Amino acid sequence: MSTTTPPDEKLARTDSETSKAEKRGSPDVEAHVIPVETHDIFDDDSGVDPVYQAKARILNDALQEIGMGKYQWYLFIVAGFGWFSDNLWPIVTGLILDPVVNEFAFQGPYLKLGQNIGLLVGAAFWGVASDVWGRKWCFNITLFITGIFAVAAGASPNFITLCSLAALWSVGVGGNLPVDSAVFLEFIPASHQYLLTILSIWWAFGQLVGSLVAWPLIADFSCASASDCPRSSNQGWRYFLYTMGGLMLLLFVIRFFVFHMYESPKYLMGRGRDAEAVEVVHRVAEYNGRTSTLTLEMLQEAEQRYGKGDGAAVGEPAFDVSAKAAVFRKLQTFAGSHVKGLFATRRLAYSTTLLIIVWALIGLAFPLYNGFVTYFLATRGADFGDGSVYITYRNQVILSVIGVPGALLAGWMVELPYVGRKGTLAVSTIITGVFLFASTTARTSNALLGWNCGFTFTSNVMYGVLYAVSPELFPTKDRGTGNAIVASANRVFGIMAPIIALKANLATSVPIWVSGALFLVSGFISLLLPIEPRGKASI
Repeated sequence: MSTTTPPDEKLARTDSETSKAEKRGSPDVEAHVIPVETHDIFDDDSGVDPVYQAKARILNDALQEIGMGKYQWYLFIVAGFGWFSDNLWPIVTGLILDPVVNEFAFQGPYLKLGQNIGLLVGAAFWGVASDVWGRKWCFNITLFITGIFAVAAGASPNFITLCSLAALWSVGVGGNLPVDSAVFLEFIPASHQYLLTILSIWWAFGQLVGSLVAWPLIADFSCASASDCPRSSNQGWRYFLYTMGGLMLLLFVIRFFVFHMYESPKYLMGRGRDAEAVEVVHRVAEYNGRTSTLTLEMLQEAEQRYGKGDGAAVGEPAFDVSAKAAVFRKLQTFAGSHVKGLFATRRLAYSTTLLIIVWALIGLAFPLYNGFVTYFLATRGADFGDGSVYITYRNQVILSVIGVPGALLAGWMVELPYVGRKGTLAVSTIITGVFLFASTTARTSNALLGWNCGFTFTSNVMYGVLYAVSPELFPTKDRGTGNAIVASANRVFGIMAPIIALKANLATSVPIWVSGALFLVSGFISLLLPIEPRGKASI
């Protein structure tokens, strides 16, 4: 973290310190200069609006001044629920795949197809909605949608109903990370942005909890085969959906009724609501037992200095923040300023394009393998004579446990000099592909499990970095849309996975080779990212 800011970057908080001190009722003029200064990811010629960038810089300094406190640590927990849900539900469809196919006698990939369509809709809608309506409501409602439709899915009378409800619960799941990553990043000080990577430990917990709950329920309350599988003897997957859906509703209650979520100050600033942004910063400081020297006049002077001539009225917005403009932006988002802001300069456009490509390739590679890993383990295990339901879900639990320390390793590696986000992402992605290739050499069930443990560990490192570096590289005013675009690319290619599965023979190693190759390519592409966020503040 740099502690030096060029003199021109301090202009927005120098000339009017005397008047600020008088207005705040303090004789100490210097006390109202924010004593902590940060370096931005983007340069002054980045193409980001100069008024916005100057204000974001002030807010970054204010959050750094407050430091990491109670509010941010509680936010680490409730934002983690989004990571938890994001990995839990794709795993859920894999865990229930065998019993629902036995009961309903349909082609299993259709369930994954329905889910991935819902994930695509959710990623596109909620990411954009968070830029238009704010982070707060989108942050709270996604878990509720997931829980309601998941519980309903447990009573599905046929596979059409199940696939439809899976698509609907996935609309909620798809919005978790585009929104939650933005919320968390916009409240933490720059010195603790690495925690966005460590949040992926919740991602690993999602897989672990799902596997632990599925193990006794599905193993003990499922049909042995499709030849004799009435509903009365195949209740395990229904109990599982009731349990996981109920858990989502509990997490929603904690988010909405227990934790008091403030609207993001950077979002408020980007919408011209500077006074509310300052108020939120002071409330967070008070919650943490700290004080903030941020004042409204600091943001107003930055707006005057960078956005208008000297004769402009103080506090008048430098951009249209009317309700009419908000509606227009909502309807024109993917053709309007939010998308253009992601491609404002050659460097920013290059970075955004590479992120989209990496997300898309991994979006195909990961579900192609992981979405059917339970089925793959069962079929390969059967070849070795131990393909029972119990052994299959026991192995799934082992894989889930292995993923937990991956998030912690990722959080440490992203702060290493000469490694950073780019190096960690590239190395972990390439090694993930190598482990998948190696798994095709397994000749025993234990060898196959060992290779899959390696894959699970490194893929958790990979996703931890990927979910963190993407929002870091987008400006706040376009972050929701940027997250929506990369997540949508991920989900579009994710839709291709079950379509391929419908045509391919999943009992062979072909999906593993395809998935491994995609991971290798993604790893090398990530090395080309032009921006390294380590040690810099996101704006």
